Amino acid sequence: MTSPETSAPLDPRLLAILVCPVTKGPLVYDRQASELISERAGLAFPVRDGIPVMLPEDARRV
Repeated sequence: MTSPETSAPLDPRLLAILVCPVTKGPLVYDRQASELISERAGLAFPVRDGIPVMLPEDARRV
């Protein structure tokens, strides 16, 4: 059984327009962890059911 975070893939068109809300820099999609990673900010934003949660307070430090 898959977890809700990995059940829906992220739309590539959405990934092309998203930027880090903190640095306004690029994001890297980690499909296995279901996260969008901002290397500049050192944050990983969760993707839940194919929807990125771009709130800094919900991000994980990397």
